Amino acid sequence: MIQYVILEERGVLSASDVSNYCKVGGILGVHPDFGNPGIHASTGSLGHGLGMIVGQAYAERLRGSEVQFFAVLSDGELQEGSTWEAISMAASLGLSNITVFVDNNDFTSLERMSVGQPAFYPVVEKVSAFNWSVAECDGHDSRALKLTVASLSAQSPRMVIAKTTKGKGVSFMEGVPIWHYRSPSAEELHNALAEIDSN
Repeated sequence: MIQYVILEERGVLSASDVSNYCKVGGILGVHPDFGNPGIHASTGSLGHGLGMIVGQAYAERLRGSEVQFFAVLSDGELQEGSTWEAISMAASLGLSNITVFVDNNDFTSLERMSVGQPAFYPVVEKVSAFNWSVAECDGHDSRALKLTVASLSAQSPRMVIAKTTKGKGVSFMEGVPIWHYRSPSAEELHNALAEIDSN
């Protein structure tokens, strides 16, 4: 959804385009689709995003381009085999023009990863074994994110494991998996914003 906000700020979408996404038959959906203004690849299905970026990054390198690629993945997305195939391929091709941020909040949609999928951890060591430059940091600290990226090698693909808390800053949302799907009521939204403003 943040893509729509960015596209509006850049003038690709109008404010009315963005507000129409809520309406039945509106042009924008929860997962941006190819064909919507400014969207170059459909999203929603876990596991194909990094593979597409690997292909694009390789094509740009063949052209002699210095274009950098950035991706945001979830810890749930790291459960997809195609994601690990892309991780392997990026390292094998030496694609140092890729930086990945993993929102590691220890949840898939409705399950705590450390409980339901304990073999998922340790993530840093697994990614490092694929010859990526990887480090972990507080994903809620923008300065820490910037410093962590700067500390990674520019000679290989880079990954930042950003440790986060699902629903951080809103007491009734923190660590509660249903908010992966549920939208707040008007009253809940008011209360959530008040909590965020007070922090």
